[in-house]
Amino acid sequence: MQIMPMGSEQNSTTGGLTTLFGGVVIGAASLAWWLLSEAERRRRQRSQEAMLYAPRLQDGSEAQDLIAPPVNDTQLEAKVASLNSAIADVRRQLEKLGSQE
Repeated sequence: MQIMPMGSEQNSTTGGLTTLFGGVVIGAASLAWWLLSEAERRRRQRSQEAMLYAPRLQDGSEAQDLIAPPVNDTQLEAKVASLNSAIADVRRQLEKLGSQE
């Protein structure tokens, strides 16, 4: 058994904590830099999209696209019924597959 002086154990613990703290600081700085660059990229992208969209609003051609045709209740109910039917079919198929295994 090797006897180590008390100071060397404390130094290795202090060194480990210093390394850990340094890694945390570097990691936090890297994350902050990435978040800022990602926010800047998204801001530029929105700005470019707005620039592409703006001329269409000025000449009124986009106004036609913004007005959606009205959907009546019977069409909506029919769509909901067909979606519910499709969901029920998928559920039955999944239950059938589950029982086969």
